[in-house]
Amino acid sequence: MATSSPHRPEVPTSSSAAVRPMRADARRNYERVLTEARTAFAEHGTDASLEDVARRAGVGIGTLYRHFPTRHALMSAVFQGAVDELLVRARGLADSEAPCSALVTWLREIITHAGEYRGLARELMSASHDESSALARCSTPMNAAGERLLVRAQESGSLRPDVSIGDLMQLTNAIALAAEQAPDDPELADRLLTLTLTGLRAEK
Repeated sequence: MATSSPHRPEVPTSSSAAVRPMRADARRNYERVLTEARTAFAEHGTDASLEDVARRAGVGIGTLYRHFPTRHALMSAVFQGAVDELLVRARGLADSEAPCSALVTWLREIITHAGEYRGLARELMSASHDESSALARCSTPMNAAGERLLVRAQESGSLRPDVSIGDLMQLTNAIALAAEQAPDDPELADRLLTLTLTGLRAEK
């Protein structure tokens, strides 16, 4: 995620006002805050001080909140690069001749990305129940991409037909959270994912 591409911010709109491009100075402030947030979240987790992020970016806390009204809005922007990568990856796996393996590969990569920022898995799990959360906006395209991979695995007879993408994504986040709590066991996430999917396989 450290290589995530710049994410264009949303500009507030109304039915009577046209969308205006961000001024150059505002754009610079936006990018500085985003860069420092990535660093702070990587070093201290997603509960890092936003005041410290603003200070390191050379802006006031008010400027930070103008661009990112909530912590989840900032986290969503930071995580967007990883989401984009995962969506591209899902499209590349969609026509795999081994659909179950393709799904497992994609879920494993989600766990890897979620583990890059301590606390992200927990926040993603929480946001999945709150459609108003800015972070939840990452879930919609991810669920759609995962649904396609899941359906192909089910149609191949590899996975039980009663498995839902929502449950699968929550299980994935739970595995990422468990792995975060056991940094001395780098193989834990893979073991838990394998164990989970064993229980989801269709009976032959």
